[in-house]
Formats: sequence, C-alpha cells, structure tokens
Amino acid sequence: MRNILFLLSILVSISVTAQEDADNIKKIYSTSLTNGKSYEWLDHLSNQIGGRLSGSLNAEKAVEYTKEELEKLGLDKVWLQPVMVPRWVRGAPEFAYIETSPGKTTSVNICALGGSIATPSGGIKANVVEVKSLDELEALGKEKIEGKIVFFNRPMQADLINTFEAYGGCVDQRYAGAREAGKFGAVGVIVRSVNLRLDDYPHTGSMSYGDLPNSQRIPSAAISTNDAELLSNMLGLNKDIKFYFSQHCQQLKDVQSYNVIGEITGSEFPNEYIIVGGHLDSWDLGDGSHDDGAGCVQSMDVLRLLKESGIKPKRSIRVVLFMNEENGLRGGRKYAEVAKAKGEKHVFALESDSGGFTPRGFTFDCSDAVYNKVLGWKELFKPYLIHYFEKGGSGADIGPLKDDNIVLAGLRPDSQRYFDHHHAANDTFEHVNKRELELGAATMTALVYLFDKYGTETITDKTELKD
Repeated sequence: MRNILFLLSILVSISVTAQEDADNIKKIYSTSLTNGKSYEWLDHLSNQIGGRLSGSLNAEKAVEYTKEELEKLGLDKVWLQPVMVPRWVRGAPEFAYIETSPGKTTSVNICALGGSIATPSGGIKANVVEVKSLDELEALGKEKIEGKIVFFNRPMQADLINTFEAYGGCVDQRYAGAREAGKFGAVGVIVRSVNLRLDDYPHTGSMSYGDLPNSQRIPSAAISTNDAELLSNMLGLNKDIKFYFSQHCQQLKDVQSYNVIGEITGSEFPNEYIIVGGHLDSWDLGDGSHDDGAGCVQSMDVLRLLKESGIKPKRSIRVVLFMNEENGLRGGRKYAEVAKAKGEKHVFALESDSGGFTPRGFTFDCSDAVYNKVLGWKELFKPYLIHYFEKGGSGADIGPLKDDNIVLAGLRPDSQRYFDHHHAANDTFEHVNKRELELGAATMTALVYLFDKYGTETITDKTELKD
C-alpha cells in the first residue's frame, strides 16, 4: 500500500509540475505576441542604424543602442566586453560587364567578397574559365587558368529541404576560390551568389587567402544568380568573351569594438551561466535584419520576457550580442576566452542566427542522455507548432564555449526563404514579419526557462520502494 501511495504522490507531483511548465510557457508566448519588444528594437537597428560591418561607425552605434536598451530593462548587470575586430571597407560601388566583342558589352551585378583586395585602378578585363568546383579548378591546372578570370558556378542544391545543408555544399568556392585560383595564376575570381532563387542581387560573404603570398592574391567578387546564368550561357556560345570588373575595397588595421552583455543573476545557482545570443555585426549591403539583427533582438527579449512573466531564474541568464561573426568570429572567441580565464561554469548556450522566420524547433549539440531528456519537453512546445528537435550543430558564436559540460543549441526557423536575403542588399526590415519574429523570441525563452529550471544533469531515480 505504501508503494502505491508513494507512486501516486510522484505522479501527482509530476502532473502539477507539467501543468506549471505549460502555464509559464503559455504566459511567455502570450507576452511576446501581445507585448513584445523585438520588432521595435529591430526597427531601430535596421532603419535608424543600418548595416553594421565590423569596425564601422554603424557597428559602434549598434553597440551603444543595444547597451542602452538592455539598461532600460532593469537587469542586474549590463556591460561591454572589449574585442579587437578586423576592419574591411567596400569603397566605391563595384562595376562589371561581359564583353562579347570590342565595344559590345552587357552590364552585370557584382559585389566584392568580404576580405577581398581591390582590382587595379583601371579594373581587370580577361577571358573567363568556368568551373563547378575546386577539384575541377585543380584538374585544369596552370596552363588553362593563368591570366584568366575564374568563374565558379556551382549552384546550391535545390532538392535539399535543409537549405543550410545546400549552403554548406557550395560555400567553399566563395571562401577559398580566390586562394586556390591565385595559385594557378588567375587574375581574378567571380563566384555565383549563394542563393537558391534567380534574381539580380549579388550576395557577399567572407573569403580568405589563407597564407597565400600577397603577390598571388587576386580580387574576388560575387555575381548575381541571374547574371551567373547569363555568363554561363554566353560562354557556352563563345569561349572567347571577356569579363571586366572593378572594385575598390581594402583591409584596414584592426579596431576596438565590443560584445554587449546583460545578465539576470540566478537566485539559487548564480555561478552557473546560461547564455542566449546572436551577432550584432552584419554585412553592409542591406541592413542586416535577418542576419542577424533578428537573433540579437530575440535574445534581448528573452531576458525581458522572463522578467515580464514573473519567472525568477535559478541560474544566471546572460544575453550576449557578439561582434564580428561575419568576418572573423572575434567576439565569440573573446567571450569564451574570458569565461575560461574566469573559471565560469556555463551549462547551456542558445544562439539565433538563422533569420527571423517562423520557428520550427532547435538543434542540440549534447550527449545522448541530455538529448533524451530534452525530447521529453516536446509536448510542451506542441501547442505552438514547434516540433523539430534534432541533434546537430548550434551556432558559430557559441561554438568556442564547447566542452563536455555545456549543452549548445541553435534556434531553427523555417529556412526556405533565408538565402534569398542572406548577405544581400534585400536583407532589410520589410522582409521580417513581426509575428514570426515574436514567436521566435518566445520559443527561445521557453527553452531557456526549461533548461534553467531543470538544469542539464540527467536524473536517475535510484530509490528502492519497500513494503
């Protein structure tokens, strides 16, 4: 009898706890959707400040603005964490055309890739060799590449539902194309924009020369998908056409910037830290609304929503707005470096860096034991149509925190439209839906609430019941 009564008491306790969690999560969603701040913050970041390239004046303004807004929330601590960041500037607008015969040209849309050198002042004009991969480039060799512009034209794989997988399948040509082509004597590189749809927007992004000598470094630019199709078709008709482009970018000395950090100190375990964040920097072509203004304002709202919902965290909850994810990851590395030096115990980190679209769920970088525990929370998210709980990656900025004691996670919104805007001039505020953004903020807050309440340790009931 005692066993039965004990089991009943456990079941009642579990039921009450589950209902409490459901009620708190409902309150979080209701507060975000009726009294959210993320859209208002994003409006200012996007429309009053704009693109926030690392080391720029706009990045500095974004640091000042977000720090002020976090201070208004009445958090226990708000501070700036210094970090040195690279400063690359685009300069005057790029210009390019395809020349089919002397004096007969067709203008095309390009943009310099982040980290590229400039062309000579008069630009570059040369014959073009089209390749689909770095392996194909190597197979051609110096004889067929020297003195030419290499055109990397591998599109994203359209039949992959996970568009980030498609992105990962072709981004190597953007990042390493100029480095590899320079080894074979190419004079320039043009890369098909990493974008699933056909449009006229060139998409920038980071590239690297690695340890290639300066004498072999060549300018690299992205071309819009429409114009990549045009160039490829024209090459199919005439291999002797020429391509001209000019760009005026340059790499300047590193400058000081900051990660922006705010904290609610935990009531029971103040020395255990949960962080939530996004990256404050963006590329300069648009205003960085999806990448990653959305993630920043959602992360800021996590702390506000906890306070507004009357939830007092057991552990210390930090929002971290990382600087320089796009072209260096200096902010993420600096945060991890300082945390390690201080001996801080981080138990959970959640990043939003996949756009402000409708949230679908999360990916988790953790042990099987913790993951199985997390799967037990899926029913709490079911009313909000959050169903995607998978093991996988988390986020670039929280990656440097990885060790055996921390759980890393990434918010996963619907990604089908993300690469239409990624690193392009149309990554702007009007392409973010207010309700979708607020749903994402609530979804992040709900997960932080659960990790804070239950921790990351798996609990095994070793109690033996006796008559």
